[in-house]
Amino acid sequence: MPSIFTKIINGEIPCYKIYEDDKTFAFLDINPETKGHTLVIPKNEVDKIYELPDEDYEALMSTVKKLSKHLEKKLGARTLWKVIGTDVPHAHVHLLPYDETWEHGRNLKLTPEEFEEIRQTLEYKPE
Repeated sequence: MPSIFTKIINGEIPCYKIYEDDKTFAFLDINPETKGHTLVIPKNEVDKIYELPDEDYEALMSTVKKLSKHLEKKLGARTLWKVIGTDVPHAHVHLLPYDETWEHGRNLKLTPEEFEEIRQTLEYKPE
């Protein structure tokens, strides 16, 4: 049975997508800890990051690096990485824009309009 993340990649579940390439996909977390909290996932569905083939692992981490710099540029905040691996059985990395003056905490309450505004700000467009 496909994970919720695979269903998002396949367009079966909507998301606030900010990036996609042939191996990875990134979208805003719907239960954000900070504004701009982004999930980066491989398109190859595996439970644990260390189960990814090297090529997919390298693609995932390359996207994490690229989007971390992008979020920092767009939001002026340091980007923290978090890998937990227990909430969804599909490898993923959390990118958390962090500035000690920002409100942060599990499950910020954002409206669809706020999510869309953040998505537009963070959408990655190659330069």
